[in-house]
Amino acid sequence: MKNKVHVKTGDTVVVLSGKDKGKKGKVLEVSPKEGKVIVEGINVVKKHVKPTQMGQSGAIVDAEAPLYSCKVQVVDPATGKPGRIGHKIDENGKKTRYVKVGKNK
Repeated sequence: MKNKVHVKTGDTVVVLSGKDKGKKGKVLEVSPKEGKVIVEGINVVKKHVKPTQMGQSGAIVDAEAPLYSCKVQVVDPATGKPGRIGHKIDENGKKTRYVKVGKNK
């Protein structure tokens, strides 16, 4: 089974479903083995942290939890609309990624 994810670190994505539906954010981390991504400011949960040193107090911090990559779609930087990823091969043989938006995919 292939573990391929359509988004890469640094892509801007929009959430398609869940409590953060419609929000945009930047991909911080991708985990292809699990098929999950961590997006900046999306799916924020409270995390309890134990003290690491003597005399230090524990805390409750906000952290981004991973969400499935199928719940996000890449945003086209030119138009700002979400779309699917496509690949083009130019004259030099270089493969580039682009976002397919709207009817003219």
